[in-house]
Amino acid sequence: MFRDEKLELKVGLFMGAGIFLMFLIVFSIKDLSFFNKGYDIQVIFDTAGGITRDAPVKLAGVNVGEVISTDIFQDETENLTRVKLGVRVNGNVKISEDAAARINTLGLLGEQYLEITPGVSKKYLCEDSVVVGKNPLSVGNQIEKMNAFMEAAIKILKQIESGDGTLGKLLMDDTVYEDIAVILNRLKNGEGTLGKLLVKEEIYDNVEEFTSDIKEHPWKLLHKTKD
Repeated sequence: MFRDEKLELKVGLFMGAGIFLMFLIVFSIKDLSFFNKGYDIQVIFDTAGGITRDAPVKLAGVNVGEVISTDIFQDETENLTRVKLGVRVNGNVKISEDAAARINTLGLLGEQYLEITPGVSKKYLCEDSVVVGKNPLSVGNQIEKMNAFMEAAIKILKQIESGDGTLGKLLMDDTVYEDIAVILNRLKNGEGTLGKLLVKEEIYDNVEEFTSDIKEHPWKLLHKTKD
């Protein structure tokens, strides 16, 4: 029988292209509930912190879903512009209503992901539940605060160096050092009440004897002597 090799080649290419297109269609509709069973929740933030669609969602460090949408909306109650993350959670995962949600980073410069810390409530989130997340720290704000602190510290050091302010005058005034030296010298020589207390051993002996006597006879503290 005569074989048309060109026809067989065309049929083979057509079938191969059809199989390839079928794989593309399957992977393109992976978000359909038929392929990915689960439930959707919404997490509200004041800022998205750089998180994007398809970012992983972790519960206690375990992947349990992904971010499927990021939308900006106007919160009429607070009169603020906020971000709403649509999150798809695997169907077999239960998240407590009091669970905490925050945007975290894998490593110092890694990708952002949604981290959920388990709660203790026995009530669990369900389809279309809304969670108010904890806003991520802004690196820019932290740098601004650090710069302001450094500027204030430098200003104080300059005041001390120039002798301005109470602390600066205290450190720059030579009479202060002289007064301190006099006080230390008097203590060393046993002058004054504090100096005698520190130097004379009989004072220590008297204090120790008094303390021991009170420990053995505490009633003496309540005893009134006759005038």
